Amino acid sequence: MLKFFALFALAAGAWTGAAAAAPPPPSSTQDAALVAEEVERFLLAQASSYPGAAHINVDAPRIAGQAACDHLQPFLPSGQRLRTRMTVGVRCMAPEPWTSYVQADLSIQGYYYVANRNIQSGDVISLDDMSAREGDILRMAGGVVFDPSQAVGYIASQRISAGSPIKSRALRDPNSIQRGQTVRTEARGTGFVATGEGQALQSGAPGAQIQVRSSSGQIVNGTVVNANTVQVIM
Repeated sequence: MLKFFALFALAAGAWTGAAAAAPPPPSSTQDAALVAEEVERFLLAQASSYPGAAHINVDAPRIAGQAACDHLQPFLPSGQRLRTRMTVGVRCMAPEPWTSYVQADLSIQGYYYVANRNIQSGDVISLDDMSAREGDILRMAGGVVFDPSQAVGYIASQRISAGSPIKSRALRDPNSIQRGQTVRTEARGTGFVATGEGQALQSGAPGAQIQVRSSSGQIVNGTVVNANTVQVIM
């Protein structure tokens, strides 16, 4: 009997020692392909607000050794906007937080509009004045017109050469007021409407707040209603 217990204790000790010496199970690491897929989905969602088809190529993420993540959250660093070559941040929210950055190439093929004649300042833009061109709209300067409705009926505020992209900053709303223009002022209160004349001290499109010098010399603030009228703020 004593021999049996001695053998049992020896076996138990050997088992315990083996268990203590066994290395810990390897921790699971993050699959880089899943991070790349998450970044691609994120960029596709961001690009959906642009008028065109997005093409995205994500570089292999450098995340060797990062713990596997249950919740990946891509983001644009510092409010970065979409570019042809850009960095996307990826945060792991759980179980172990970490952050990595991934490079990606992006293009959005869409249509933009160019002048098909020399447009002079003061000309009213019609559909016949523009032609569609196809290209990567991320390579276009800011404010380029992507939709004819953004230009048709508007007035050129500067010369636009034939073949040049039409930009919104070169156009003004036909219902806008120009600085120095004589305007009709309108003040509304409970049970009364008072009208007068003044001079616009600022330019503004409908809905914009501008200053107007009234006929009495007083400077008042108002909201542009149309090409001739400013509603004075009471």
